[in-house]
Amino acid sequence: MNETTDTSADIIEISAGMLRDWPLPMPDGDADKEVRGHLLIVAGSREMPGAVLLAATAALRAGAGKLTIATAASGAVALGVALPEARVIGLQETPDGGLRIDGDDLVRAGGLLDDRAGLLDDDGGLLEDRGGLLHEGGGLLRESGGGGAALREACQCASAVLIGPGMQGDAASVALVGALLPHCAHAPLILDAAGMRIAASDGHRFDSKVLLTPHAGELAGLTGADKQDIASQPEAAAREAAQRWHAWVALKGATTVIAAPEGALWRHRGGNTGLAISGSGDALAGLIAGLAARGAALEQAASWGVALHAMAGEQLSLRHGPLGYLAREISAEVPALLRALSTH
Repeated sequence: MNETTDTSADIIEISAGMLRDWPLPMPDGDADKEVRGHLLIVAGSREMPGAVLLAATAALRAGAGKLTIATAASGAVALGVALPEARVIGLQETPDGGLRIDGDDLVRAGGLLDDRAGLLDDDGGLLEDRGGLLHEGGGLLRESGGGGAALREACQCASAVLIGPGMQGDAASVALVGALLPHCAHAPLILDAAGMRIAASDGHRFDSKVLLTPHAGELAGLTGADKQDIASQPEAAAREAAQRWHAWVALKGATTVIAAPEGALWRHRGGNTGLAISGSGDALAGLIAGLAARGAALEQAASWGVALHAMAGEQLSLRHGPLGYLAREISAEVPALLRALSTH
């Protein structure tokens, strides 16, 4: 990591008071769900379907109005049942569990169900609408088992996009993000977990609004820098990464630093040990994405998301103790925290 002059005087500290003075976009009383934004989440895998549920629930708790999810076809129907508020698009899977969008043929590509439920006829076509649930032009299977065309359309309709939680396969993740970037250029894009792997390419720079959410270990893996150096100088590391990629970077840790491409920095100190738990980062990514879908700029969505995540942890630690609460419980704390922070 390069030597960087100390700019602590230029860092904006994130606190409850600071957030109250930086209010989130709020819809009018008569606004419908369209005004609150349409979020697309591309995430998950056969082995980690729960990451999508954590991120999606957090996004809705943060106030996003509409939600579309694209995930591994093997878990798409189950996810749609677990999260009835969302439209779910099933994507094909690579042998190592990655997501792919190079085709829309449900039957010939292996598809959503591979006739495990007896829904396909002997020729591979759909049975004729026996239960009134399926039809050749759309319906449950096409929505859940389609692919590239449905996903590209969802990108173009989205107010914000989140890619990465629970995804597997570095090569597949890089290919997926690369294919979707042109279709997401109009909307803020949050890249988390495997979704960030595209940034590891030599000389990669984004030409649209992108936020990456690495912790020190992930940033070390993306840049080749030393993890301990990053952890000891998070402000310098976040700023350097943001300028390198021309992106917003939220470098997560006990102290979280958010850097904008032009060099501005925000810093949050707090949270607790209980937040260091599997799935916690998925919930944080969902909070940030939900706020971005509502119309918050990336630096505001990240600052509010990080603070809400930490405050939720504090509330849960008071109720359950410092350890033992679950990532799935974080989101339920958020609406009350949003209400408290919206009043002076």
